[in-house]
Amino acid sequence: MLTLEKFEEASELVKKVTKPTKLVFSEYLSAQTGGKIYLKPENMQHTGAYKLRGAYYKISTMTPEERERGLITASAGNHAQGVAYAAKAFGCKATIVMPTVTPLIKVNRTKSYGADVILYGDVYDDACAKAYELAEEQGLTFVHPFDDFDIATGQGTITMEIIQELPTVDYILAPIGGGGLITGVSTLAKMLNPKIRVIGVEPAEAASMKAAFAEGKPITLPSADTIADGTAVKKVGEKILPYAMENVDEILTVEDDELIGAFLDMVENHKMIVENSGLLTVAALRQLDLKGKKAVAILSGGNMDVITMSSIVQHGLIQRDRIFSVSVLLPDKPGELVRVADTIAKAQGNVIKLEHNQFVSTNRNAAVELRITMESFGTEHKREILKALEDNGYKPKKISAKLY
Repeated sequence: MLTLEKFEEASELVKKVTKPTKLVFSEYLSAQTGGKIYLKPENMQHTGAYKLRGAYYKISTMTPEERERGLITASAGNHAQGVAYAAKAFGCKATIVMPTVTPLIKVNRTKSYGADVILYGDVYDDACAKAYELAEEQGLTFVHPFDDFDIATGQGTITMEIIQELPTVDYILAPIGGGGLITGVSTLAKMLNPKIRVIGVEPAEAASMKAAFAEGKPITLPSADTIADGTAVKKVGEKILPYAMENVDEILTVEDDELIGAFLDMVENHKMIVENSGLLTVAALRQLDLKGKKAVAILSGGNMDVITMSSIVQHGLIQRDRIFSVSVLLPDKPGELVRVADTIAKAQGNVIKLEHNQFVSTNRNAAVELRITMESFGTEHKREILKALEDNGYKPKKISAKLY
């Protein structure tokens, strides 16, 4: 069961392995929402995510015999690292089953903490089924990533820290995957101050908790297709669901495109790398009326591989019209390329890529194609550049932008 006594015990225990993640006031997000927005940067933990809290507390409650058998779990990445790190602290052997699509950085870091990694299935649910199978075959102690009271208690220690640092908090937002974090966070919040509103946030394409709330029981979604891989869970925990239903005030959903913009906001305005699942709370802020309120957005993790990061940045710049491409047709004669470049320069556009195609037409004198990828300050500036091209006799045609 989830009790205040256990939350207090867990809060002291996890200090042995966690970094203090002091709240970060966000001037940028506060200006956007009209409230006072604080970030709880769990992306700065030793393992890059909050999951270490629940894993360490769970293992601390085990008998010596349970630990000696060896531990096994399934995870999309962050729980894996939490269990591996905590197991090493307790001197236990750990085996982690991870989906085959898990970012390489999470796989390698899990191995670096001394755990054995098995890649299996496309999503967490596939990996979990395999982990249960191996636990039975080999007599290993299974550590569930979310459907466990001790795990949820460990995750809830985040709330203890938030309230100690900001006693007058009005809102706490937490991401939802399987439900362990939101259950621990919301239950302790209501124990300490029932007036705090706790908001859970899910990817729109993996809204398993929202479905469970609607039906009053866990529902298995047909898919969990989202860039927020850490929260791509098709079915939430059965044990913890009643606590979540009692203590969570509202569940919001966020589209993948919104996470892309939130990533840019974190990098440019806060100099922080936050993985897509951890950005759910940031992206959801605009859905709430926070004027005059104090809100804490939990950034649950920061384990994102560089390839994914570069893709997110590219899509984000294109999404916000800060990178765009056009095609213009011009006569194949000296000076035309210079004239186009001069037009763009006078409009303060920055050319970052040019492709000159002389074979777009059989009549090269009539037209050759110039594809230009350029940088702007945003949508309004992009319009100004396009108008400058039109005013100089060109007919720019918008095409899909690609940086590489």
